[in-house]
Parts: sequence; structure tokens; C-alpha cells
Amino acid sequence: MLDPQVIEDAKKMLIALDKAGVAELTEKIIADGGNSLELMDKAFIPALNDVGKLFSRGKMFLPELVQAAEAMKAATDLVDKALIGTGEVKGEIGTVVVATVKGDVHDIGKCIVVSLFKANGFTVHDLGRDVAVDTIIEAAVKVDADVIGTSALLTTTMTQQITLEEALRSAGLRDRFKTMVGGAPVTPRWAARIGADAYAADAQDGVNKVKEMLAA
Repeated sequence: MLDPQVIEDAKKMLIALDKAGVAELTEKIIADGGNSLELMDKAFIPALNDVGKLFSRGKMFLPELVQAAEAMKAATDLVDKALIGTGEVKGEIGTVVVATVKGDVHDIGKCIVVSLFKANGFTVHDLGRDVAVDTIIEAAVKVDADVIGTSALLTTTMTQQITLEEALRSAGLRDRFKTMVGGAPVTPRWAARIGADAYAADAQDGVNKVKEMLAA
């Protein structure tokens, strides 16, 4: 169990957009044999949520959101390597394509989703942010994905999730893939309205939902 002060320091580093500090602290905890997933769950995820709240209140702006996402990615990359090195990553149980939709350049939440999916044994293809629907579908077909997950932080970009559903139907591919949506403005009602298979409230919920869908 991590020291509460370490968790608090980690939160402050990410909110302060201290990418180097986040990476250094993560490396130290891994080297000391600490629980890196606990660091993500108790420090960095709540800190990202705080960054999102600051953004929604106009106290942080898009460049700062991007910096926060980059700091988180530095940590998740290190955690991914550590999990693989210790054998905690299990055998492949499914393939997931993940992307932030076109017009949306945030990575808030998506990077931890990718990390947790990998830690739970999924093969994950992270397409990044500001990704067009056609690109998402092409990637899903190419890697023979089981699930397509999309994230939208802005209400103005949520419509891309509808576009994806419509494009899959038009191409005769809707039954080939399960779809899951998430992001700050996204709700279960929205997922049902557009015809997505699942809504993820957070990273762990996303992992649980995909496991349920693939087990059905």
C-alpha cells in the first residue's frame, strides 16, 4: 500500500502538469516494488478528473489539458512496461481499438483506459486523438478488432460517435464489432440513443463492460 503522502504528491505533480516529475515518481515506485496500478487508481486518475473539472470551469485551457494527458501517458507507458516485465499482463482475451473522436484533441481518461485494458490482457490499438471515423473503421477491420471504443470530451464532438455508428451500419459492419462510448459529457442515455453497445463511466468500468460483452 502506497504512503498517502506519496499519493498526494503524485496528484499535485499531475495537476501542476509536471511531466518529468510524474515520470520520475512513477519510475521510483516501480523500482521500489510499489503498486503502480494503485498509483494510477488513487493518484493519477483522480488528478486527471480534477484537471477535467478545472477545464469545465474555465480555469484550465486546452493546451493544459494536452500537457496533463502527456504527463499521464508518461506514467502509463512506464506502468505498461512494468506490468509486462513482471508477468502481470495475462494472455490476450480480445482486441480493442480506442480513439478520441475527430475534432477532439484531448487524451483525458483515454490513456488510463489503454493502460488498464493492456493490464487486463487485451491487445489495444490506441489511434490517438482527433481521429476520423473512416480511420477508426479501417483500423478496426485491419486488426480484426472485437471492440471499438471512442472518447469525446466536448459536447460538440459527441456527434462523431453517432457518425461512427451510422458508418458501420452503412458499410454492413455494425454486427462485426461491439462499440463502447465514454467521455465527460457522454451518458448511458446517449449510448442507448445512438445505438452503441456499451457506455463506460471510467476506465475500470470500460474493462468490465468489454469483458461482459465478449463473454456473452
